[in-house]
Amino acid sequence: MSALDWLNSEAFTAFGQHILWSDMIGNSMGLLALALGWRRSIWSWPAQLLSGLILVAAYASVHLGGGVGKQLLVIGVAVWGWRQWQRGKQQAQDGTIAVRFATWRERGLLLGGAAVGTLAVGGLFTLFPSLSWSPWADAYIFVGTLAAMVAQARGLVEFWFAWLLVDLVGVPLAFSSGLAFSGLVYVIYFVVVMWGMRDWWLRSRAAAATAPALEGATA
Repeated sequence: MSALDWLNSEAFTAFGQHILWSDMIGNSMGLLALALGWRRSIWSWPAQLLSGLILVAAYASVHLGGGVGKQLLVIGVAVWGWRQWQRGKQQAQDGTIAVRFATWRERGLLLGGAAVGTLAVGGLFTLFPSLSWSPWADAYIFVGTLAAMVAQARGLVEFWFAWLLVDLVGVPLAFSSGLAFSGLVYVIYFVVVMWGMRDWWLRSRAAAATAPALEGATA
């Protein structure tokens, strides 16, 4: 048995759902990456990179072309985000990654890009049904994940809101696709996202409150 065959083999069955090794390991790594993102750890990016590599096999096994494409995109954005955080590592006063709320212009670009991207990807999946059996939901998650990762790389609190919106569609799609562990992890994501959002929100407010004092301080 090859490594790919083993990854796509059944790990166990729970409540009538067949859990694949690739689904379980890849999403566990994804959950770890999200938790590390909450802690603003640069290790969030290599964890996302590894998660993407494993989940390519999981989505390919259930013929979700959008899922495969999303994970390939995750791999590319993870490399870019890793570099972004390495460059900006010392921006915060405590030596960690600086986080902030997006400007209205940045929010507009994220929302507009997500809307146009979803229409484009959904249209592509509709024209080529073999790429995905659920084209619009798949496209929504594909583009939403990209938007979330771009916001994370820029240290924007809106990163967490993007993940919440992805969860709303990701949970039912994962269960209906036979990737039960993905669905379960998406539910756990919701809890981590809420805690992460609170932490980043408070840190961004604290940074904004101290900024005027720092600007007016004498050397």
